[in-house]
Amino acid sequence: MSEPYFLSIDNGTQSVRAIVFDGKGQLIAKSKVEIEPYFSSQKGWAEQHADYFWESLCQACHKLWPELPVPKEQIAAVSVTTQRATIVAMGEDNKPLRPAISWLDQRQVDTKPKLKKIESVLMSLIRAKPLVDLMHAQAEANWMEQNEPDLWKRVHKFLLLSGFHNYKLTGKYHDAIASTVGFVPFEYKTQQWANANDWKWRAMPIRQEMLPKVMPAGSVLGEITTNASEATGIPVGIPLIASGSDKACEVLGTGCIDNETGSLSYGSLATLNITSDKYLEAIPFYPAYPGVIPNTFNIEMMVQRGYWMVSWFKKEFGLKEQQLAAQKGVSPESLFDELIANVPAGSNGLMLQPYWSPSNGDGPETRGAIIGFNEDHTRAHLYRAMIEGLTFALRESKEILEKRTKKSVSRLVVSGGGSQSDEVMQITADIFGMPVFRPHTFETSSLGAAIASAVGIGLYPDFSSAVDKMTHQGDRFDPVDANKEIYNELYHKVYKKMYSHLKPSYEAIWSITNRS
Repeated sequence: MSEPYFLSIDNGTQSVRAIVFDGKGQLIAKSKVEIEPYFSSQKGWAEQHADYFWESLCQACHKLWPELPVPKEQIAAVSVTTQRATIVAMGEDNKPLRPAISWLDQRQVDTKPKLKKIESVLMSLIRAKPLVDLMHAQAEANWMEQNEPDLWKRVHKFLLLSGFHNYKLTGKYHDAIASTVGFVPFEYKTQQWANANDWKWRAMPIRQEMLPKVMPAGSVLGEITTNASEATGIPVGIPLIASGSDKACEVLGTGCIDNETGSLSYGSLATLNITSDKYLEAIPFYPAYPGVIPNTFNIEMMVQRGYWMVSWFKKEFGLKEQQLAAQKGVSPESLFDELIANVPAGSNGLMLQPYWSPSNGDGPETRGAIIGFNEDHTRAHLYRAMIEGLTFALRESKEILEKRTKKSVSRLVVSGGGSQSDEVMQITADIFGMPVFRPHTFETSSLGAAIASAVGIGLYPDFSSAVDKMTHQGDRFDPVDANKEIYNELYHKVYKKMYSHLKPSYEAIWSITNRS
């Protein structure tokens, strides 16, 4: 019998990748298509056409086949992992009714959920009412119902991006449990759609029949149809296996399957996750998301707009690196490492708080801040301070997780775009004050999806066995004592005090600039 291979399709925020792995977790072939994350017709809006994502997926597959050193008929299974919380509304004709609303979208409604009286009282008593109101305000379904009522009446299926791709590949409205992250009536504790009496159905206008069937990782969601095969080149009949969202698959693909190993992700959304077999909220009323391994949970802390800030810096301040990268045929990000290397730990006192968007329950008034400027500071200092600020924020997240779980994170594995930089990895080790590890492959979300495929076809009997065989440790970075000491002082004496000191100013800015 020929060796099985696994195709993972990863629709992230800034690219779509098609990657083939073997049964040992080694990357065999890869293609990548850069995408525009969103367009914005109004301030705060972030939308993208669902068909654009699908066409990019097809393009990524077609770019892959010439790179594949084995017959594509040896691909035993396919799995899809995508960005979380991007919404696609489908009509009766099984086509999108409007552009997808991205997870980066900031629009809200100003109404309150129509809860039962006893529900409202109970929510107030347990201090959950503000979060319930916020969820109602931010739910895309509420905005659509109130602002596009005629369109809302025609919504046949209300999907996450993963569910859209799964439908395009199989013709079935099925999705993975571990992909279900967004403003939908999902009960994270039981990892199923909420029961009929749950308050979430009254906080959003979504009906049960609008939602896809959700299935545990390793389940067969369907098979590649003739139409999908013609569009992508994937052979007809190959099973599509349930995996999870990009973050859930990253946690699995880094081998972080216990509650003492932290999975640090330097992606467009920077996160720190630990895996648990018990449901626990790191911040009260903010759910633990489903892990790819069935009946596990990913307890997560996040920094919104995380390593998207690198793209922001490139756009606003990186023209020199962009031009030089084009001449050398390398990425601008690789040249930014030189900026970091030329600045000492602590950026000569320049400190950045990376809340370009609110994170971890902070209010909408939250802003980012940069303090400590003087005439000696340059672009390089700003860039290093940005990386340091993001890492300080994630260290703070680690301490919150440890306090909530009453367990110490003894090991950190770093993935995502930022992990490709040795300079960033060293800063991470220095700020956290502990060794940090890079996986053997940068493509950890795709590897996590491939692990689910390997379990789904029976190559391995369970996820633990598959993780043991398919994940491998890469480079190790140990803290430099002198840098660790500087960062410890800056973290405790400056960074941890920045938010509380600046919060009144943020609230004043919000009050002044958001007057009707």
